[in-house]
Amino acid sequence: MKTNYPIRGGVHPLYRKELACNQSIQPFPLAERLYVHLQQHVGAIAVPLVEVGQHVKKGDRIAMAPASMSSPLHAPTSGIVRAIEDFTAAHASGLSQMAVVIEPDGKDEWGELLAPIADPFGVPPDVIIARVAEAGIVGQGGAVFPTAVKLGMGKQYKLDTLLLNGAECEPYITADDRVMREYAAEVVDGARIMAHTLGVQKIIIAIKKNKPEAIEIMTAAAAEYPQISVVGVKIQYPIGYAQYLTQAVTGRETPAGRRNAEVGVVVQNVSTALSVHRAVRHGIPLISRVVTVTGTAIRNAGNFEVPIGTPVSALIEHCGGYVQQPRFLVNGGPMMGFLLPSESAPVLKGSVGIVAMASEETVEKAEKPCIRCGSCMEVCPIGLSPVDMAALIRKDRLEEAARLAVGDCIACGSCSWTCPSHIPLVQYFNYANGALWTADKLRRKNDKLKTMAEARVLRLETAKQERLAAQAARKAKAAAAAPVTEEASE
Repeated sequence: MKTNYPIRGGVHPLYRKELACNQSIQPFPLAERLYVHLQQHVGAIAVPLVEVGQHVKKGDRIAMAPASMSSPLHAPTSGIVRAIEDFTAAHASGLSQMAVVIEPDGKDEWGELLAPIADPFGVPPDVIIARVAEAGIVGQGGAVFPTAVKLGMGKQYKLDTLLLNGAECEPYITADDRVMREYAAEVVDGARIMAHTLGVQKIIIAIKKNKPEAIEIMTAAAAEYPQISVVGVKIQYPIGYAQYLTQAVTGRETPAGRRNAEVGVVVQNVSTALSVHRAVRHGIPLISRVVTVTGTAIRNAGNFEVPIGTPVSALIEHCGGYVQQPRFLVNGGPMMGFLLPSESAPVLKGSVGIVAMASEETVEKAEKPCIRCGSCMEVCPIGLSPVDMAALIRKDRLEEAARLAVGDCIACGSCSWTCPSHIPLVQYFNYANGALWTADKLRRKNDKLKTMAEARVLRLETAKQERLAAQAARKAKAAAAAPVTEEASE
């Protein structure tokens, strides 16, 4: 089976994974307080189920999903709910978001867990989907799309392949690498459970070739299952992007604006597979995740199983603090991650890593005029024209940039990385897409208001006509019933 198809674009940044890749996953101690944000997923914000002062146990559900496109939240440990309030979020905006604040009691006492499913391959897919939804599992590669929704795609599309993403293409980050090396059997089991749920027979586990130990261990773990193939993919960023990886491994190109499922493939992250295994086999909800803490500014880099809601400051302190003050503190990788607004921001379900970058690790040079070399076009994995889109965006001609498909930009940063003039191209595209989204939202809101206003006018006019008709009918009836006078008869 051919598994390395040609793909366009891509770059080769300095990966620096050696800082943490050989550090085994360590359990992380409980912080003094945990800040569990209610919005840690794509979709509707979770609704709190607890009150201030209430005691919760580890694994208890503390917030419910108000819609199918949402995800519940669970207590990462036992303790007291001290507040439900706005708190600094691990988000590029720097804005606060509502969080349930838990003060651990030190007992780490489990509550009543969901009943384990002894034979997940002997139950209908809906049972697995319901369990995954109840466990609050979302995509742990960073997209945080509710996993239960993805697992339901077998009902909507004709699928044949589950593609397990172990590429982990971002520099510095090694969380998925360690998960595959230390929990290979559990990851394979989670993948098989998801394949059963989707109704597919083929599973491909794609791992970038700069992880030879993970490839060897995962190959051994999957050896007894002929439907599973473990393949090494080229060392090229952003090979971990779902559509890009799908094309590289299967040769199928996902049309712009469409889902991978439309070409028969569903992509899931290896850490997500581990969470599915834990939820199905043991009834454990998603209350912790593996996080890489790294960068040359950090004293002791490592990989840790961190309770959701742990402040980043606790991770930094646990790693011995800084060797030097970091120039940038990044949530996620340096290519697609974002600067943390504060060290007090907590770990979320989608937090793959914290990178403390020293000045010598960064490239900060003054922006120069574009020389129209075309390098950005060569490396764009989507095949866009960054140079032309940026020229339009600078002039605020956003609608024209939209016609050049700026909305298809995946914000991988390859264009900015390769630009010899140091133009922050991806920032232009993020700005444009944000502004276009806001304008479209306002337009849809205005269209809805206009439709509602027109419907109200029509409704009032219809009611008026009905009243007039009723009045006329009553007058006619009254006239017909009135006695005929002698004068009128003559």
